[in-house]
Amino acid sequence: MFEELHGFVINGDGDDVGSYVQGALEQGVDPSKILNEGLILPMREVGDRFESGEFFVPEMLIAARAMEAGLDILRPYLLESGVEPVGTAVIGTVRGDLHDIGKNLVGMMLEGAGFKVVDLGTDVSPQQFVDTVLEIKPQILGMSALLTTTMMAMKDTVEAISKLSIRDQVKILVGGAPVTQEFADEIGADGFARDAAAASRLAGRLVAQPV
Repeated sequence: MFEELHGFVINGDGDDVGSYVQGALEQGVDPSKILNEGLILPMREVGDRFESGEFFVPEMLIAARAMEAGLDILRPYLLESGVEPVGTAVIGTVRGDLHDIGKNLVGMMLEGAGFKVVDLGTDVSPQQFVDTVLEIKPQILGMSALLTTTMMAMKDTVEAISKLSIRDQVKILVGGAPVTQEFADEIGADGFARDAAAASRLAGRLVAQPV
């Protein structure tokens, strides 16, 4: 049913995605069906193509932006119909680091996987992460760092959140060019993702697990 929409998303045709989603809504198609079958499925394919080396960051970014164009139209209908996100994810680039392209792409991929995303931006302090986790109680906290000099802010944040009574209710993911699985294990994070596609897949698996 959504074959044409899949093509628009994968090829990054944001205007066509928006027009298709609007038309489907006007025809009475269930908003959750458009989301799950029309937007989430092609974004999974985009992630697969990225991981196989067929797509690179520019292609993934263009596809994610096209998906966002459809999601922007769909969002109020989803809220109205009571469709629940698969989970809530708080993301941000850590203190002292102003890089945001990777973090932004992770956010879009998470939205494409059905998450509600709260983006704290860049240069986020451990206390900001802690305050947001306490306020929102997300299932996922994702931190990004592109500089080796800012990686330790991840450790500070994990330590601060580990002191909270809700630590076992939030999964902490870390990523960025200098970050490794070994570093994630060392600081007590719940997971490491090398790129946005891997991050969205890992987040999906973690929220499906009992906490």
